[in-house]
Amino acid sequence: MPLFFEETAWRFWDQSLSAKNRSALESFAADDTLCELVGSGKSAPTVRTWVHDDTVVLGIQDHRLPHIDEGMDALRARGFSPIIRNSGGLAVVLDAGVLNISLVLSEKDNAIDIPAGYELMLDLVRELFPEATIDAYEIVGSYCPGSYDLSIGGRKFAGISQRRIRRGIAVQVYLCVEGSGSERAEVIRDFYEAGLQGEETKFTYPEIKPETMASLSELLERNITVQEVVLDLHALMGEPAPMPLQQDETELYGFYLKRVVERNSKMLERPLE
Repeated sequence: MPLFFEETAWRFWDQSLSAKNRSALESFAADDTLCELVGSGKSAPTVRTWVHDDTVVLGIQDHRLPHIDEGMDALRARGFSPIIRNSGGLAVVLDAGVLNISLVLSEKDNAIDIPAGYELMLDLVRELFPEATIDAYEIVGSYCPGSYDLSIGGRKFAGISQRRIRRGIAVQVYLCVEGSGSERAEVIRDFYEAGLQGEETKFTYPEIKPETMASLSELLERNITVQEVVLDLHALMGEPAPMPLQQDETELYGFYLKRVVERNSKMLERPLE
């Protein structure tokens, strides 16, 4: 068990089933809500699991593609709904085989630097899959590349990001658990090809090589399900009682949801200059 689970009483909110057919914007609002609640000491540090069907989450730079409308049309043609996240990073795929885990921590009493947040999530993923040798470094050719790409044998299955507001920190990981990692990468490759159409841009977008990505089921050569990983995580935490948002917390959630929905709508209506 990771040391931080041993030392802290954690709140657990599982949305791996309940959020599937809902907009991923709701998850970004949920994490913002938890950041404020945890950061102010009104909630215990929280682990939230979430899954959304067939969505591609775009970053700010993705929205600056010269042919962004054509890029989003390419996603819709494959059955994916594009949204724009409220934090940094580039395009990632969400579907029923991708499990997202958020660790929401407080900086109210002690500062947590950015590398420490990444290392906490890396430790957790290694605890979930002790049989694997998991590396953390940038996988060139993957989508949303970064220094905390998680890989096995040089093939990426996860990426970590952070969101920090109001003394709260949400460290988020997407785990490609089921299905084909390379097929997900093909979706993003087609998006960039349609969005760039060969034009040169100031920002260097990743050249996606689908063979650099795989799912955990493929890498560990066994059938792993999202629900199996959720149960393993719950057991690792000591099986705390689930605690979704309480009645007195829903007003704050409504505020953050309205904000992310309005922002997303405005960005989808018009390209950024």
